[in-house]
Amino acid sequence: MGEKQVKVVFTPSGRRGSFPEKTPLLDAARSLGVDIDSVCGGRGLCGRCQIICAEGEFPKHQISSKKEHLSPISDTERNYSQRKKSLAEGRRLSCHTLLLDDCVIDVPPGSQVHRQVVRKEAEYRDIELDTSTRLYCVDVPEPDMEIPKGDLQHLFDALEDSWGLVDLTCDINLLNDLQPLLKANSRTLTVAVHRNRTIIALWSGFHDIAYGVAVDVGSTTVAAHMCDLSSGEILASSSLMNPQIRFGEDLMSRVSYVMMHPEGAKEMTSAIREALNTLFDGVVKQVNGSISDILEITLVANPIMHHLLLGIDPVELGGAPFALTIASAVEVPARELDLRINNGGRLYVLPCIAGHVGADTAGVILSEEPHQQDAMTLLVDVGTNAEIVLGDKNRLLACSSPTGPAFEGAQISSGQRAAAGAIERVRINPETLEPRFKVIGSDLWSNQSDFQEEIIKFGITGICGSGIIEVVAEMYLAGVITVDGIIDGSLINKTARVVEDGRTFSYVLHVDENETNNLQSQSSILITQNDIRQIQLAKAALYAGVKLLMDKLAIEKIDRIRLAGAFGSHISVRHAMILGLIPDCVLDQVSSAGNAAGTGARIALLNQHSRGMIEKLVMEIEKIETALEPRFQEYFVDAMAFPNKTDTFANLFSVVKRPLEKKVLSAKSGRKRRRK
Repeated sequence: MGEKQVKVVFTPSGRRGSFPEKTPLLDAARSLGVDIDSVCGGRGLCGRCQIICAEGEFPKHQISSKKEHLSPISDTERNYSQRKKSLAEGRRLSCHTLLLDDCVIDVPPGSQVHRQVVRKEAEYRDIELDTSTRLYCVDVPEPDMEIPKGDLQHLFDALEDSWGLVDLTCDINLLNDLQPLLKANSRTLTVAVHRNRTIIALWSGFHDIAYGVAVDVGSTTVAAHMCDLSSGEILASSSLMNPQIRFGEDLMSRVSYVMMHPEGAKEMTSAIREALNTLFDGVVKQVNGSISDILEITLVANPIMHHLLLGIDPVELGGAPFALTIASAVEVPARELDLRINNGGRLYVLPCIAGHVGADTAGVILSEEPHQQDAMTLLVDVGTNAEIVLGDKNRLLACSSPTGPAFEGAQISSGQRAAAGAIERVRINPETLEPRFKVIGSDLWSNQSDFQEEIIKFGITGICGSGIIEVVAEMYLAGVITVDGIIDGSLINKTARVVEDGRTFSYVLHVDENETNNLQSQSSILITQNDIRQIQLAKAALYAGVKLLMDKLAIEKIDRIRLAGAFGSHISVRHAMILGLIPDCVLDQVSSAGNAAGTGARIALLNQHSRGMIEKLVMEIEKIETALEPRFQEYFVDAMAFPNKTDTFANLFSVVKRPLEKKVLSAKSGRKRRRK
């Protein structure tokens, strides 16, 4: 019998393979091209190659993964924990961990060489400062036997006399601390009052530090911005990968995981709550502050992330009628969700709009204010599920469309998330068909003399979402692909950039300088026929959703388009329109809204009246379920073409030259198709 082979899958990269039993994990990772760090050459000295074994059943990979499927903790690992610092629970050094049986291995962000460049920055805009939590300092009268009052009543009276606050209540968890704090500083207290109703925190003497954190929980990225509640200033920002990725790359994968593993919802709830606590610790450390000074959190999220954070099973969101357990805004003490801020701190979660249009979209609306616009405005938050809002001051409609993860680099042959070394900008010469590109981490184009020297630390690792949009659009403009998305195989006679690839053709975007004689080497970055198809499917789903909303409003054109989200912030709007990702519009009226959902969370943090406004507005928005609309399929098919089979895109082609019509080979079979 041959040597026993064991299967291993690495997340979040998705790389997988089979290896002989007792293969060191680090060796397996390196042979598969997994992005994992190691400086000491596998001696167990640097501790940078830490991994986590995910436990459970993974039907997608046909793997039952257990910690026991790895070798026992080694002496080297014990020595590392004694010499430096103890390995966190569940973590192993991959260089001294052997594969004994099938397993799924998570490579945490800190162990990756090309760590994620998370690009969700808070957008600055004017906000009227009116926070729901405020600090008040008072001198509390001494107790008097002639006036039989408790110290809490004395505090209430002092707050009424000094600040006009009436009918207050006090968080019961504070009562045990009240008298010791009064004694500590001659009965001078600072109190935090929430919504002019409830005392939620106490400090002895004068205290003037109060923080609030606005959080955007995305399916891929979680971003937090800590603000000074007294000034509205953003003091610190931090972000990390959503740890739920190990349960599924996209939202529906995570719902499927819960369907197959009843305990999965609790696991994901625990993971996201712990991630938020990590972020809170991170932003406080940036200002050398105290976690007890965080008094309030506002949060936006898509419906599935929203439910999981609140500890609600999201299974009902996995199929029609996509029923939310709760759609209204939620306000609770943060401790009830195991969020570690001030013990009396409050959490406010913005309302959801529909089953797949969540609190994140409510945040976008709060930020962009389409309900106050004369212009017909389209808001699109592009992600694994695109949320779409269309309307003006008279009427607003909303829907979602299942675009899938292609725009984030998933399902693309050389795709990856945005990280140093990922191709993010592309231009193709229409005469020579030669490309040039930029990668994250460098401002130089690939045809500039110092490019290779500048990228030597991180190399060229793949292509991210903005890059795949640009290269496909450029291939269309250069005549490499047809309006139907077919790579022109006849160009194989004109350029070495078009190569045979099975029964179809591919375009070679990049070749390692050491392998210029082998354009299809493993290190080459190719745009395959399947890559084109994945982009077509994603952009057609989004466009069809927009068309349905236009039908409902009986309009033929859109005046203004705003692209929200981390992805929308970094794509070229010109190339997005060339693809037909968004409808025709005057190009200078198309722009990025940045992290509008996070901005909406910040508005809700700093202006309490905005909360009531968005809660009321969400009730008035008309929700459209694309799956139930009879014309969705028709619009979807039309939108598979570049930019569209039936819509003319007059504005676009008034400033961009439309590619010429031609006949091309659809594949090596020799069948011809007419290019329109």
